[in-house]
Amino acid sequence: MSFLLERMGMRVVPTLISFILLLLFLAPFSAGIVNLGNCVGVAVSAVCTGIFAFFKPFSRFISHLMGNPIGKAAVIIASAIISICVALAIVISCFMVRAAHDEPDGADTTMIVLGCKVKNGNPSLMLRRRLDAAYDYLSEHEEVTVIVSGGQGTDELISEAQCMNDYLVSRGIAPERIIMEDQSSSTYENLKYSKKIIDENGLSSKITIVTDGYHQLRAEMIASDLGIESYNISAETSWWLLPTYWVREWFGVAYQFVFG
Repeated sequence: MSFLLERMGMRVVPTLISFILLLLFLAPFSAGIVNLGNCVGVAVSAVCTGIFAFFKPFSRFISHLMGNPIGKAAVIIASAIISICVALAIVISCFMVRAAHDEPDGADTTMIVLGCKVKNGNPSLMLRRRLDAAYDYLSEHEEVTVIVSGGQGTDELISEAQCMNDYLVSRGIAPERIIMEDQSSSTYENLKYSKKIIDENGLSSKITIVTDGYHQLRAEMIASDLGIESYNISAETSWWLLPTYWVREWFGVAYQFVFG
């Protein structure tokens, strides 16, 4: 009896985990969020759920493939690719976690807040959390200047930089401490254009990037490519969105590493 329960647990637990992950990757679709992260997440978690739920038929199918040379080669190649992808995901995740906690150790820095979606002229939840994280640090270090970086999208009433400026001023940050960079449309441009502002105004060349934790590693890599020494302050990400953006960032980091 205990052996039977153990065998059932070996299938039920991974099936349940895979199904929960499937729901988590599906959830952002309801908010109109569709990207490589949740598309890949849905596909992989759905396949895993199916494999664990119907493990015996799957096992017989694999045994059948292993019975001929071509099938065996296909299984070996697929297993190698999956193993490499899993290993890369683990390694990248470790670096992402470390980058998310690479905070500055003093006030000799220029803060750069990376833009995010503006809705009806107001910061989205994700952008507001970045601004709140920036506000906490700026309140404790009144000598620090902040660059709010982000242009205006076709579906935004004002630029992300203007929205961020207005929000920080409304919370009591002095306007003279805030510089707007409102031409960028990507993380690379955020940092490139902000670096130009830093050089033109004689600000500290050590920057502190404020963005979501999952995004910090790629932002740090881009800063390094631009010759910028950077630290990070991470904003909180909604738990139900984190898997989607975390997986998307695996691809972003890999792309940056290869082509950056």
